[in-house]
Amino acid sequence: MRNILSLLVLFLSIHSFSQVKILSWNIENIGKSKTDAELNFIANTIYNYDIIAIQEVVAGYGGAQAIAKLAAILNEKGQKWDYSISNPTSGTSYKRERYAYIWKTSKAKLKGNAWLEKKFHLQIDREPYLATFEIDKKTITLVNFHAITKSKQPETEIKYFKFLPEEYPNLKLILIGDFNCPESHTVFNPLKKMGYAPIFEKQKTTLKQKCQEDNCLASEFDNIFYKKNTVQYINSGVISFHKKFISLNEARKISDHIPIWFEFSVN
Repeated sequence: MRNILSLLVLFLSIHSFSQVKILSWNIENIGKSKTDAELNFIANTIYNYDIIAIQEVVAGYGGAQAIAKLAAILNEKGQKWDYSISNPTSGTSYKRERYAYIWKTSKAKLKGNAWLEKKFHLQIDREPYLATFEIDKKTITLVNFHAITKSKQPETEIKYFKFLPEEYPNLKLILIGDFNCPESHTVFNPLKKMGYAPIFEKQKTTLKQKCQEDNCLASEFDNIFYKKNTVQYINSGVISFHKKFISLNEARKISDHIPIWFEFSVN
């Protein structure tokens, strides 16, 4: 009996280690405008997740500093975190930004350096930021992305994503971020035909200016696409952080998007 219990404990500990929770959040204009109290709120919101992919980090002074401060706040809460920040994106016709990853060192290890995808930087204003993480001796590569706004037709950028699996045939890609486009759009069909499935369908992820009764969400913009034969789906969801505020105006000081998350194990 004792041997069976020991084996069960070992199995559960190995299994839980190979499970990882990634969270994606477009944190509107995260930079010097975010107060310490707001960064602390963000830290408390993301603390229970393992790898955080952030979009809309301010490209100029204050963006990288805000991510460093956020990581420092997380480190004060009892677990060790590390982070990586991209250079500013290369597009000049639209708003330049940075991306960031923050992760628990006990759950994931960055392999090499993260990189901005340069192949399509002329076609994509804010080219995606890729990072390969080792999780329990297996690897996944996150493709962190923030598309141009809906009015500028983000599908003209997203259509290039179908070339990424061919460009990185040896990597297990997970596409993550703010696509400014619902997953039902036909631009995602080539990826779906390759076996990439969206985590969310008909899930709104942006905040309205004003709630209509309990309806505070506007658009289906944020999502995660994963290949079913590379990772095992466990759970997923969104964090309705705005419900902790008296008004949407207050919530929108944090962001106009809610975080999305995906728990999985690597095959």
